Amino acid sequence: MDAKLADTTGVDNPALLADAPPPRKIGPAIIRFLSSPTALIGTIGLLIVVFVAVFAPLLSPQNPYDLMQLDILDSRLEPGSESFAGVPYYLGTDGQGRDILSGIMYGLRTSLIVGIASALVAAVIGTTAGLLAAYSGGRIETLTMRLVDLQLSFPTILMALMILAILGNGVTNVVIAIIIAEWATYARTARGTALVEREKEFIEAARCLRIPGYRILLRHLLPNCLAPIIVIATMQVARAIGLEATLSFLGLGASVTQPSLGMLISNGYQYLLSGLYWISFFPGIALLITIVSINLVGDRLRDVLNPRNAR
Repeated sequence: MDAKLADTTGVDNPALLADAPPPRKIGPAIIRFLSSPTALIGTIGLLIVVFVAVFAPLLSPQNPYDLMQLDILDSRLEPGSESFAGVPYYLGTDGQGRDILSGIMYGLRTSLIVGIASALVAAVIGTTAGLLAAYSGGRIETLTMRLVDLQLSFPTILMALMILAILGNGVTNVVIAIIIAEWATYARTARGTALVEREKEFIEAARCLRIPGYRILLRHLLPNCLAPIIVIATMQVARAIGLEATLSFLGLGASVTQPSLGMLISNGYQYLLSGLYWISFFPGIALLITIVSINLVGDRLRDVLNPRNAR
């Protein structure tokens, strides 16, 4: 009898855990996702953006941040102009003679890195904190949620500005600032979802079997919390890219030597009144396409991963 009990405490008992929800099938979900025209457009746009960002060194006409490839005589050329060396600039050049098209390609890399890195790290930190708070309860839950409430009481842009005022400029500091400003959203979502799952019978059965807490968190609570976390993370990538652009435009984001879409827009702001619209206009269009594509994908993910919409 003791041997049987010891054996069942180490593994999940299928009879007692029969109420656990079955894993979601990936194939039908992908088909439902791509059945939406807006999701298909967003996916295509996002794939193009990622492809251009990854292969920017191969696709771009020049490295806009290599001083050996720049010529001050090519400064502020209109779209479609040619340099004195006969190199075409399809989107024109900025005040330093940098090709706008090349700057956008390199800027996409920085913006995507900031968005994806900050969203992933914030999701890991926030989800872990939320699951631990929901599973542990008591003082740990109270302390965690009071910290989350305090964090969410400040606007994200204000929190990021305060952090960057301490850390200084730079892409790494921008990522850190966004992580600190956004982790609480994941923590509240994960905690709310885990509270519902914690009261279900298969969780109670797992506790009765003396299954370790970390296994309950990883094998039962976490999989049932992933759907809303994935949707929020997708939206937060677009939000982080827009926030980085805002911070760079205000002079607190990426440094001048680090290409980003926000920095490219900021570089052309001083020339707008002179009629040199293309320096800020085309990076702004690239930023708009990136954010809209990610949001379209996120909207469709929200519909597909919502269990109420599943058939």
